[in-house]
Amino acid sequence: MKLISWNVNGIRACVRNGFTDFLHSYKPDIMGLQEIKIDDVSRAAHDFDFRDYKEVWNPAKKPGYSGTATLSKEAPLSYKAGIGIEKFDNEGRIQTTEFKKFYFINAYFPNAQPELVRLDYKEAFNEAILKHVKKLEKKKPVIITGDFNVAMEEIDLARPKENIGSPGFSNEERYWGREFLKAGLVDTFRSLQPDTKQYSWWSYRAMARERNVGWRIDYFLVSAKIMGNVKQAFILDKVKGSDHCPVGIEINW
Repeated sequence: MKLISWNVNGIRACVRNGFTDFLHSYKPDIMGLQEIKIDDVSRAAHDFDFRDYKEVWNPAKKPGYSGTATLSKEAPLSYKAGIGIEKFDNEGRIQTTEFKKFYFINAYFPNAQPELVRLDYKEAFNEAILKHVKKLEKKKPVIITGDFNVAMEEIDLARPKENIGSPGFSNEERYWGREFLKAGLVDTFRSLQPDTKQYSWWSYRAMARERNVGWRIDYFLVSAKIMGNVKQAFILDKVKGSDHCPVGIEINW
């Protein structure tokens, strides 16, 4: 089973830049999208040609902002948008789809913003979603993916020393990244590729992508009990269409 996640930075723009071809070429069984930036779900379902996929959309209330979508070949057993906390759910940041052997959480974590002005909001989000994960794990294993907006370790960004304390590499955000791991989730890419320097996001400024001055801020974390089923974790850094690239795992059951 192939699972892929991609912060598309606007689904309409990403479709214009080849998203549908990507979907037909890579054929993920489940795909989580973040930062879809749409508010008219019925129009989106009409406009896009995601053949063979069931679609669930979770837009933000604010037009053109945030939002998530999950595509799956198999219809989920259940689906929930949000986690019942209005200040997070209004931004369309979390989707939970249930399948036979696992829960799939697609999440767009907040950006702490310059001067860390949204750090309190992000920390509260981290705490809430971790509680959500642990509650679900009482029933079956969890796979959580998306744009976490944090580089957990120095190996996860090209210039760690210059970015100490910056949004995405502050001590507080890195602390929460470790809290997810301490709670029993496994970073699939780092577990399978402990020494690999590969990135999933690049600034649009200063030709950062061309020079590969990037950050790894997009993750697949899984419940420890199913890490043995994960056969591959990958970053598709040659795929264009957004300032992020797709990341994914292959898992056998």
